[in-house]
Amino acid sequence: MAETTYLPGLAIRGSDGLGSDSLDYPRHSAVVRITHWITAATFVALVVSGIAILIAHPRLYWGDTGGVGTPSLIDLPIPFMIGHSGWGRYLHFLSAWICVFIGLLYAIYGLVTPHFRKNLLPAKADLSWRRIWRLVWNDLRLKRPAEEEALAYNVVQRLTYLAVVFVLFPLIILTGLAMSPAIASVVPILREGFGGQQSARTIHFFIAVALVLFVCVHILMVFLAGFTNRVRAMITGHSAAGKEPS
Repeated sequence: MAETTYLPGLAIRGSDGLGSDSLDYPRHSAVVRITHWITAATFVALVVSGIAILIAHPRLYWGDTGGVGTPSLIDLPIPFMIGHSGWGRYLHFLSAWICVFIGLLYAIYGLVTPHFRKNLLPAKADLSWRRIWRLVWNDLRLKRPAEEEALAYNVVQRLTYLAVVFVLFPLIILTGLAMSPAIASVVPILREGFGGQQSARTIHFFIAVALVLFVCVHILMVFLAGFTNRVRAMITGHSAAGKEPS
């Protein structure tokens, strides 16, 4: 593609050298792009290490205690391999703290800039069940959005991202901290608030499942909207409003 000059806030027309034109729009800031990819990498590490930890004891409990020989709330249908989570716990701990610090950076950035207000908060006019259902129905039918619609998040995407950023991620961090004996000894109300260490572990598991499902749907929607253009926007910061290459 021929070189294109970008000016902040403006759409610039460029040529791909084959006679077709496209418009480049500023899409993601550097902070959003950096935090997105670091979070993606740490999330993969958290999932892999979390599975290793879970395989070491694939049973969920409720309350403050639970272990081999005690009644469980849920027995997960996966192999039981006690004592094989040493590396998993180390990787999980390291990845979790990286994710926390990156999340704090993103939250501070979103609060001190117009990012949350401009890109995540939905307009009042969009908060109607009819509009939300139409968007959900289009997604269920895997209907590809028009290119101009892909230049900004729709109301369903905004509500979903708000839930992930301000509900699921804080909860999975808090439940993770509640499982730590060191943290719980300093802030006992944290563990008590979730009903005990094992209750926090069970809640942590289901939130993790919800986040994995979110990521799977997110990737599916990226492919549906145009993988090349969407990934390009998250790498370069600009989105080309034109025909997605086949």
